Order: sequence, then C-alpha cells, then structure tokens
Amino acid sequence: MFLYQPIDGYCYNSDTHLLYDFIEENLKETLNPHGNMLDIGSGSGILGLLLSQEFPKIKLHQSEIQKEMIFFSNHNAKMNNIPNKMFEGDFLDTDFDIEFDKVVSNPPFYHKDVNKSTNENINFARYNDHLPLKDFIAKIAKITTQKGKLFFCYDAKQLQEIILILDKYHFAIEALRFVYPKDSKDANIVLISARKNSKSLMKVKCPIIMFDHDKFNDKITQLYKKIDTHSIKAEIDKEYL
Repeated sequence: MFLYQPIDGYCYNSDTHLLYDFIEENLKETLNPHGNMLDIGSGSGILGLLLSQEFPKIKLHQSEIQKEMIFFSNHNAKMNNIPNKMFEGDFLDTDFDIEFDKVVSNPPFYHKDVNKSTNENINFARYNDHLPLKDFIAKIAKITTQKGKLFFCYDAKQLQEIILILDKYHFAIEALRFVYPKDSKDANIVLISARKNSKSLMKVKCPIIMFDHDKFNDKITQLYKKIDTHSIKAEIDKEYL
C-alpha cells in the first residue's frame, strides 16, 4: 500500500502498525467481519485503509479535523481503490448520521503537561487536551450499536482511568496487550479491544517487546514486512485545502 504523508507534520509510526495487527487478530476470530467502521483521527488514513483492504465487507468511514490530513486520507483511499466516507471537523462536534459496529482509533494520548511540539499538526495528533479521554469515550458510546466494538491504543500508565471511563459508558475490555520498548523497560503503550454491553472476561494477550538491544525484534520486523506500506512525503498546494 502506497500512502502519501505530509513533509512537515505528523506521520504514522509503529503504534499504528501494532494497533492494526491487534485489530486484525481480533476480527479474524469473528465470522465474516462486516458492517460500518469509523476511524477517528484518520490522519493519512493508514489504519482504516489497511483494515478495509484486509476485510473488504467492512464499510470505511473516517473522521478528521485537520484539512491537510483530510486531503491525504481521501487521496490515499482513492489511490488504493478503497471506498471511504469522510466526516470533516472536530469529532466531538460532528453529527453522525449512522451508528457504527466498529470504531478504531490511534487517538492523541500524551498528557497535556508534557513538553509540546511547536508544530500544530503534531500537537493535534499527540496531545490529549485536543481530545480528552472522557469526551472521546462518551461520544463513541453515543454513535456505536448496542454491541459495538472499540479498538484503540493509549498510554499504559493511564490504564486505571481508561477502565473507569469505559465502565461508566458501558464498555467492557475484552482483550488488551501491553507494548514494551525493551524487556528491561516498563510498558508504555496498551492496545485495547472493548465492547459495549459486554459481559465477557478480559483476555490479557501476550505482550509485545519492540527492541532486542538496538534493533527491532524478529516479530516486529516480520510485522513491518507483512503490512508492507510505502510512505511518500508530499507538500499540498494550499489552494486544494
């Protein structure tokens, strides 16, 4: 899959690849995955496009606030022959005309008190004051079906808050996976699969360790080969925005 990305701005990274792999594994446990899926904060479109390519019966919808990234999402969908519907604007203020069976997202999760980038596009993609966790979950609860599923990644240190907020809005975590930079480090990312009105017990999946010394471990190397995305850096003429 070829994907255009901005020269100066937020680009997809390993978090998205790991989240895609986690979602794919989950959906393959489901018979004939289909229905409406919303990718929140679609960016260049990579997560939703990869899932739609793997599961063509799923109808892709995307939500994005930044005009530049809306352009890239739509362009990449067209270039890879994947139908999409884009909801433009702030996710929290968007009136969605349908309910979604599946919601996926790599939302901004860095705490607002950390040192921030001066790049506005990167700020929107990284820092959770632009999309607070409570507001994020509350909105998703309103637009998902009664058994709707939510897949996202977040800062592992905030897991207690994640569980409390999901429970408040009637989501139960069905599966999670911790991601560790190295086997000597604490987990920094958690991948989560939650379902509305679920009574299932939680599965804690095998962890992922990113690096063996200073190189990606074999599992991560194989994941990158499997996904096989090719990034093309591009600058948009502002008249198109």
